[in-house]
Amino acid sequence: MTAMIDPEKSSLLRAAPRLMQILRVLTQHKFLGALRGKNHWPPPKEVRETFEELGLTFLKFGQVLAMRRDLLPDAYIKELELLHDQLPALGIDAVRATIESELGAPLTELFASFSETPLAAATIAQVHEATLPDGRHVAVKVQRPDLEEMIATDISALNYLVTLVEGLFPRLRGFDLPVLVSEFANSLNRETDFNHEARSIMLFRAALADIPDLWIPKVVAECSSENVLTMEFSDGERIDLYAGQYPENMPRLINTLVRLTLQTIFEEGLFHADPHPGNVLVLPDGRLSLLDFGMTGVLDETMRESLTLLLEAVVKGDARAVTEAYLEMAPQGSEKVNRAALLMDIKAVLYEIHRSDLAEVSIGDSFDSLLRAGSRHGVHNPGEFFLLTRTFVILESMIRELDPDHDYLKSFREQITRLTEKHFSLERIKEKTGKLARDMERLISDAPSDTRRVLRRIAEGNLGQLQAPAVEALGGRVSRNLERLTGAIASAGLIIGGSTLISAPDGGWHHFLGELLVFAGVFGTFIISAGALRRDRGRGSGRR
Repeated sequence: MTAMIDPEKSSLLRAAPRLMQILRVLTQHKFLGALRGKNHWPPPKEVRETFEELGLTFLKFGQVLAMRRDLLPDAYIKELELLHDQLPALGIDAVRATIESELGAPLTELFASFSETPLAAATIAQVHEATLPDGRHVAVKVQRPDLEEMIATDISALNYLVTLVEGLFPRLRGFDLPVLVSEFANSLNRETDFNHEARSIMLFRAALADIPDLWIPKVVAECSSENVLTMEFSDGERIDLYAGQYPENMPRLINTLVRLTLQTIFEEGLFHADPHPGNVLVLPDGRLSLLDFGMTGVLDETMRESLTLLLEAVVKGDARAVTEAYLEMAPQGSEKVNRAALLMDIKAVLYEIHRSDLAEVSIGDSFDSLLRAGSRHGVHNPGEFFLLTRTFVILESMIRELDPDHDYLKSFREQITRLTEKHFSLERIKEKTGKLARDMERLISDAPSDTRRVLRRIAEGNLGQLQAPAVEALGGRVSRNLERLTGAIASAGLIIGGSTLISAPDGGWHHFLGELLVFAGVFGTFIISAGALRRDRGRGSGRR
């Protein structure tokens, strides 16, 4: 069973020494003066050095803050992006103890050979080269011991610190610091759970199996656990080093990078959130190898659809459509947002995008500008949107480093076109139509009974005096209205879907199927209206 990092387990008494240490370091680096306003913030370099001095959890927290371009000025973002992820290596005795405890067997039985010198040593874990008894060449990722208790204490101290600061300075509540700390704790939970990373690897392997220029190492399940992850060894070279030797291969490899990023986002709803050159290797046969799936993002279907609408609206320069799609991606509290002010800010963002040279437009920077505009007007941006922005920023930066002359947006447009054609294929339309029909059938059949059940529970509570025929009549009216609304939604969906197909540029069967769907939607609307009119007349005659 996976052990979760739970800051609630760390009481104030246990967290107090760490909290006092944190306050002492913050005071030494003049952080407390920052509470008086931005003019009193410590220099960016001192902020970075403070996080480094506070240790592992704060190194990670600083890396998360580096994604929050909506909260911090660019100078601080750039400095926090320099936070190193390297720590002194664990000794072989500690590594052996962790592996043998997790896998339940001596190291010499589990591996035919095991290198005592790690390939890399980061904040969460270090990686060793090894060979299995059957001769397979593997990489073994071993987590540092006692991380759970240490991180839980630090998160608890952060929560107490945030509560204290917000109590003393109410104006800081607009930054949603408790939410930021909570999302950070959830991120660390995922990153320190190697079972989660193993599942992510399997999902990515399945999702990208049709890309011939890509290889993702397979997990060796029998030698993996919550704190140990064994994978096939990737005998490749960092892509930035490879680019210096073989620049002629970069266009193909960059197209592969763009394809795998967009395919996983729009088709599977997941993405690698840390695609820096150290995690992208080139194998001897020229294929890409993707590593380190500890930081991944997940988008549900609704968010993917909103993201598609957002990108289309940005390309068209439609500020109103961008605003609506953006608020759909961040629905929490969006009803309190000043939409008019947000719309004006987004118009300014789109103006800057479209006045620039198209070849210089950055998707990551465009998302970043939206996040900043939204935060200024009280939008609660979901954590996945920050991860997605980070993904595009890192990817675009790497592409510019690998091949400054490469037309990144051309690769992007080609992949979007391919995904759009796949999205409107006959098979996909049949699949979505079938799902829509099943959902509507379930909603129509369940709505009357669900409504009556809710009304009955209300009647049995404090409103028991309403157990009169009026409640049953109200239940009947609500049920009928739900049936009408559901039918109207289904009809509208058919009309909209049909209109979209009719407007498809290639015509053909898309046009014919679109006409059928529009006809079905219009006919359905007529049936609903006629039935409603007949029932209303019947009730009217009954009352007379």
